[in-house]
Parts: sequence; structure tokens; C-alpha cells
Amino acid sequence: MNERIIELNEINPKDFFGTHNANIELVKKHFPKLKIVARGNQLKIFGEPVLLDEFEKRFDMLTKYFHRYNKIDENSIERILAANSEISDLKKSNDILVHGVNGRLIKALSVNQRKMVDLMRTNDMLFAVGPAGTGKTYTAVALAVKALKDQEVRKIILTRPAVESGENLGFLPGDLKEKLDPYMQPLYDALRDMIPYEKLESYIEKGIVQIAPLAFMRGRTLDGAFVILDEAQNTTHNQMKMFLTRMGKNAKFIITGDPGQIDLPRKQISGLKEVLHSLDRIDGIARVTLDDKDVIRHKLVKKIINAYEKLESRDS
Repeated sequence: MNERIIELNEINPKDFFGTHNANIELVKKHFPKLKIVARGNQLKIFGEPVLLDEFEKRFDMLTKYFHRYNKIDENSIERILAANSEISDLKKSNDILVHGVNGRLIKALSVNQRKMVDLMRTNDMLFAVGPAGTGKTYTAVALAVKALKDQEVRKIILTRPAVESGENLGFLPGDLKEKLDPYMQPLYDALRDMIPYEKLESYIEKGIVQIAPLAFMRGRTLDGAFVILDEAQNTTHNQMKMFLTRMGKNAKFIITGDPGQIDLPRKQISGLKEVLHSLDRIDGIARVTLDDKDVIRHKLVKKIINAYEKLESRDS
């Protein structure tokens, strides 16, 4: 009797095998002539070579389904094991950007978020500007994760300028990473909605997903990467020029920021504000402006943004 060993990579066995191995028990019913043993993150399969080949093909379809949708259930297993090809089970929806953790469907939820999605289909660089709560960073991260899953890019790089927003990083405890991790937290939060914990940790360990301060971009050429510069209003002229010129072959760049929330010293010109006036007519570079109509946080956030806009226009 022949033996094959299959390992689950970047998948939590408990999630894939199901409660009390219910999913594997269902698979066994479809392959009654094979002996299938599940242990840890491995499957051992015993049987005739032809049946083992068919099992591996179907099991590969199951894992691809799980990687895309981050879940699998009895109905999905039945459909995939009975399907003639992968296409019917793995076809993509135009509306859904990412099937997130626990099957969460992540879509563009507003007109300007949908513009971000549409513009990234035909441009390699996008500036998305607007106030807090408009979903510009979250949508950008979803687009990056989608590109990675669709194998359009090899890695995701998320970066921010490490400007101290009224707080002194030097007085925080810990090494540089520990000091900066809280500042990068919004990027981690978005990723954790879209990529299961074990897979995200594996991606970070392998360098497939990288989260770092903007200063770490200096000297790099970013090929085959989906790169997001967040909080770009806090870049200087030199930082913005350095970042934009890192763009390599087969790369996608999204630059997000809120020109109305600059934390730079008063005499320092924002690199984002400056570049918006100089790059807006270059082919391949697009821009979308989000506003209070795109706010997807608590309903009070929209009212707060409007109140501040009135206050700031009165003071200017």
C-alpha cells in the first residue's frame, strides 16, 4: 500500500479539520478506499496511486478555497469534491475585495472607496486623501491583500512617517520595534481583519508582509510589491521624494493622508500637500478625495468632522 503525507501550511488545523475532525470525516466518506489519518498539521493517506493522485488534487482545491475565504464548511466541501474543476468553486466576485477572518466580506462601502478600487485597476500609483474615518487606509490594505492573494504582487509593504503626534516616543519603554508597534497599530488591525493570525505571523516572519517606519525605506528598490504610505501628510519634501522614487518594477503604490491633520513643525511643509500639486497630471498616477460622505465609523464622527471644518474655516 502506498503512502502520501500532506502538510497544512499557514492554516490552523483546527479551523480546517473542523470540530472533532468533522470536515476530515466528510472527506473520508468521499474516499472510502483510502485510509486517511489526521495528526497535528499533517494528513497521512494510504491507498492505490491513482486514488492518491485524485485525493491530492481535491485536497489542493480545498486548501485553495480555505486560503481565499478563510473558512470552509460542509456545503463547500461537498461542492468542491463533486466539482469538475476549480473554476466553479474559486471564481471571484467583483464586489468583494477580500474574504476576511471568520468569513467576513470586505468591500468598498462608499462611492469614493469604490473609486479607489476602480482607479487601482488602471493606475500604478494612487493618492487617497481625506479626513479620519473615511476608510482610505482600510480600503488600501484590502486592495493590497487582494493583490497578494491574486498573486499580482509578491509582498505587501506598509509604512508611516514616525512623527510624534503630541507624544514623545523616546520616553516610551522598550526597543525601537516596541516603541513603534503601537504607532503602526492601525495597519496591524486592518491586516488582522483580513488575514488569519497564523498566516499573518508567517507572512511577517518570511517578509511577505512588512510593516516599518518610512525611514526604513531609504536605499530600497521595491519590485513586485504593493506599498502603502499611510499618514503621508506628515512626510517632509525629502521623505516624500525618497519614498516615491523607491517604486520598482511591477509595483503598486497607494499614498493616504489627511492634509487637514498635519503634525509636522509649523514651518515644515507637508510632502503630501506639495506633491498633490505637482504630480496630478502624470499618466499612471491617480487621485481620489474622500469626504464626510465616506465616513464609516460611528455616526457622530461625521458630525465631528463637519464641526471641525467649520471651526477651522472660521479661524483661517
